[in-house]
Amino acid sequence: MSLAQIGGQGVFVKEIEEALLSGGIDLAVHSMKDVPGETPEGLMFAAILPREDMRDVLVSRGNVKMEFMPRGARIGTGSLRRGAQIKAMLPDLEIVPLRGNVDTRLKKIETENLTGIILAAAGMKRLGYVQKITQFLPIELMLPAVGQGVLGLQIRKTDTELLKVLATLNHEQTATEVAAERSYLRALGGGCRLPIAAYGLMEKQHLTLEGLLAAPNGSSVIRDKVWGKPDDAEELGRKLADMILEKGGRQLLNLLC
Repeated sequence: MSLAQIGGQGVFVKEIEEALLSGGIDLAVHSMKDVPGETPEGLMFAAILPREDMRDVLVSRGNVKMEFMPRGARIGTGSLRRGAQIKAMLPDLEIVPLRGNVDTRLKKIETENLTGIILAAAGMKRLGYVQKITQFLPIELMLPAVGQGVLGLQIRKTDTELLKVLATLNHEQTATEVAAERSYLRALGGGCRLPIAAYGLMEKQHLTLEGLLAAPNGSSVIRDKVWGKPDDAEELGRKLADMILEKGGRQLLNLLC
């Protein structure tokens, strides 16, 4: 059974958030790409840490790059987003559902006869596995997940003293970028698991947000971009979602949800 079939990474986030709400823990550290768009009542993110590398990477047998993959090559991933973009790019490849931690997934290249696997660059770097990477995939080819490469510190809203301490760790640029990305995610609706991607980039007083919505098999990929002021981050997310929906996203949601 694939991770998508059991509810995706959000199923693990929910357990942690329940422990936080019940008082079992006082602080949760999340990979923001795994966090659903809606935050439970009573919880908040006290700090968003600086973004690591937001790209996805390919690890393959014989260091074969994506553009040189043979027809029928088996590519492992636990992500609908990655699978859809790969199929849109190279429809002759076979997508193999993948679960487990990074080490488990790397071993599956051999044990499941995979040609390669797609992983998050940030995770590979944190583990010191940069030398294992065959190729960093540019965002033009593989738009990252909402919040990819970002850690968020989540607490109860009532823990005001802890908030004061953790707020000093907040990285304003990353927090603004992630706010735009998560606004886009929420505006598309959280009731259906579809390949969704978004990447915000803040430079001085300018925020760019690019988003994607796709069919799981890559047969339809809708992608667009908006620009605006950082103060309007959440509004930009909603605007981009409206644009994606108008370009065919609504029909895609109606068909697949």
